[in-house]
Amino acid sequence: MALKNNPAVTSDRTSLSRISLRAKLIVGSALATTVALMLALSLLLWFADADVSQAVAKQLDLLLIIFITAVSLALAASYVSTRHLATSLMALEIGLLNFKDNDFSVSLPVGGDKQLQALALLFNDSAEALRKERQYIYQRELLLDKVIQSSPNVMLLLDDDKRVIYANDAARHLFNKGLRIEGMQLSELMAQVADELGVALENPKDGLFSLAAKDSGEELETWHLSRGQFLLNGQFHHLILLKQMTRELNRQEVAVWKKVIRIISHELNNSVAPIASMVNSGRIITKDLDDPKLKLIFDTIEDRTSHLSQFIFNYARFAKLPLPKKSTVDWLKLTEQLKQHYSFVLDNDLPNSTVEFDLIQMEQVLLNLLKNAHESGSSVDKVSLSIVDSSLSDGTEGVFIEVSDEGSGMPPEVLRQALLPFYSTKQSGTGLGLPLCREIVEAHDGRISLQNRDEKGLCVRLWLPKQT
Repeated sequence: MALKNNPAVTSDRTSLSRISLRAKLIVGSALATTVALMLALSLLLWFADADVSQAVAKQLDLLLIIFITAVSLALAASYVSTRHLATSLMALEIGLLNFKDNDFSVSLPVGGDKQLQALALLFNDSAEALRKERQYIYQRELLLDKVIQSSPNVMLLLDDDKRVIYANDAARHLFNKGLRIEGMQLSELMAQVADELGVALENPKDGLFSLAAKDSGEELETWHLSRGQFLLNGQFHHLILLKQMTRELNRQEVAVWKKVIRIISHELNNSVAPIASMVNSGRIITKDLDDPKLKLIFDTIEDRTSHLSQFIFNYARFAKLPLPKKSTVDWLKLTEQLKQHYSFVLDNDLPNSTVEFDLIQMEQVLLNLLKNAHESGSSVDKVSLSIVDSSLSDGTEGVFIEVSDEGSGMPPEVLRQALLPFYSTKQSGTGLGLPLCREIVEAHDGRISLQNRDEKGLCVRLWLPKQT
């Protein structure tokens, strides 16, 4: 154990390790020849008689010449016999260094004894396999890059310092008018985009938000933002994906659904109204019979027709949303009315600015959002409402309204479909709550976005312009 920590011994071992294998073999051959000659001479002198020993002693010069000649021949023979071994080892070393540099084009000459030939063949087979694998990977990378560059989804790959190290064509057009953005900081890109996108990028959670279309200042595009994180080469990388959801939320598709709802509602109402009237008539006609079974029948029919009427009303409200009738908002009065239905914490002082919108419709939106917050699993004192003045990057004045909770939030698959009509995760839900909110907000030329909060819970953000 002491030898292992001895610096002198370690230095000697390091010096020996620097000597090439060929030099060691040559020196070993010379040492073996020297030892053999000395051993032969010693045995000769040990077993020979006195006359022979004296004769040998007289021929020391000749013995020295023979000794030097034998050692020289051993050195020469070792040098010649190890020449091909040294060449093969040098070629193998160079080939492995090329492997280390990701160059697999080198092949070793096959020659020498069988072991060296087998080693060279094995190296060449490995090089060929690595060349094919590298070509296959290169082709797959080209195909993958082509697919990513052609994708309409925006893709950004960031390092742990939030610097862009990869971006596809859609990302370059969204953030920098088609120009290269690799090497830029995420904060630089956020300074060039709309406020809604900037807010979504700042939030570490997935989200759903709306942006004004580039081709039309009126049409809104709904986007879904998702994030991923992975470890590559010992460093964390962050993947940001932006998917345009406008196709799923296409206005024409919603219009078709509305038309279907109106037709179905009309037909059902034509049947429900006479049934309800006949039940009342039946009660009047049979009131003197005092039959409990008959009363149960009438009560059941009346209960189901009432339920069906309410069911039709909920869908018809979505299908026949009237144009907003705007009036000046009294923020204090509005918040007091909301608190009569659902309690919440007001995060800030109410703004003094003048805003106009349809109070009945907007109250319905906020009541629906507060109801969802209370049903999210959040404690009541963690449900909050925030109303602040704000302006967009283009200078449009407006107001931001946020409803936040500390519930379970929304899984990514639910978040992507949250604004789709008739999609609901509740057993008795109609799937019209958030879509109706979206319809009302967009009818006011506003926008709605959903974002999972950093810790837990959901934040629903409305932006409404002060003037249209």
